[in-house]
Amino acid sequence: MRNVVLGGLLLTGVAASVPAQAQDTVRIGLVQPLTGSVAYNGKSVVEGARLAVEEMNAAGGVLGKKIELIVEDGQCTPANSVNAVEKLVQKDKVVTLVGAFCSSATAAIMPVAQKYKLPLITGVSSKASLTEQGNPYFFRAAETDALMAEAFAKILANDLKLTKVAYIGVNDDWGRGGVEEFSRDLTALGVKTVLTEYFDHGATDFFTLLTKLRAAKPDGVFVAAETQDGSILVKQIREMGLDTKVFGVGSWATADFINLTGEAAEGIHAAVPYASSMDTPRNQTFVQKYQAKYGIKPGKYGAAGYNALNIAGQAIARAGGTDAEAIRASLAKTSYEAPNGVYKFTDKGQAYGFDAVLVRIEKGEPKVIASTPVDAPH
Repeated sequence: MRNVVLGGLLLTGVAASVPAQAQDTVRIGLVQPLTGSVAYNGKSVVEGARLAVEEMNAAGGVLGKKIELIVEDGQCTPANSVNAVEKLVQKDKVVTLVGAFCSSATAAIMPVAQKYKLPLITGVSSKASLTEQGNPYFFRAAETDALMAEAFAKILANDLKLTKVAYIGVNDDWGRGGVEEFSRDLTALGVKTVLTEYFDHGATDFFTLLTKLRAAKPDGVFVAAETQDGSILVKQIREMGLDTKVFGVGSWATADFINLTGEAAEGIHAAVPYASSMDTPRNQTFVQKYQAKYGIKPGKYGAAGYNALNIAGQAIARAGGTDAEAIRASLAKTSYEAPNGVYKFTDKGQAYGFDAVLVRIEKGEPKVIASTPVDAPH
């Protein structure tokens, strides 16, 4: 397990000692996949989080102290993510947790956060049921698959003239959730399901799956996948000569995905909570800062890390101290002005108030073709 302390320190190894001066900081723990097939995306979350911490520290930090961000590699697996949280809580004494990217990993650490009575924020995990667990310490600063399907299924069906759709998703809680939500809403619009298939994280050969896809003859294929898996899948779809329209959820609108996928990314539609092309002054300022620091435009995961850490930092400042209950109460009162809108939380800890967009990849850029505010769930 890799341990990174951001904010001036770089430690390697679980047994590394924390210097005495670190006690003069406010520690926030971040669990993300830094290795494995989702590492591209986890590292983007860390980049956004690091930028937020640097900006907050440059402005004086919180409570008169610098924020210290301690990052652990949860590998997007439940067991590794739980181990990471245990270390962050017991050894590093963090006051707030952020993570753990994959919905299945976040579901695994939620009861751990509740056991220790520590606030937990996710900026990514979108399986709708997470905020139905009755966990008062959990806050989702992200969209849900259900909200995205409700917002964009009709637009996709009409614009892409969908009549028969195949559904392909990564075989985890998020992938299955995305397929379930979009297939339900598209079916309600009269779109027929002709294939449903799942693949494992890290898959590289989709020949058998794509042979079934060719036989199903869909006019559209919905895909729930992240950068590495998704880029390989889309390229192999095009290599097999399948010209079906591709749309879905995941990392489609990120620079990493577009760069890896190349020309095969052209024309893909994606429902996302954030795109660098969102035309607001606040977002363009964020894009400029992010690009100046990392040499690449931010995608939904860079924005997710940036937003989650800003929400956490502002909540700690409002709490006036590091008492976990005070921070939890402060999080419930969040009104954070993000690059993509204003984040507030429902009583169940679900964010609302920000904007989500439907984009189409054109000439290597995510062009916004529809936008909708994410309202509080009914």
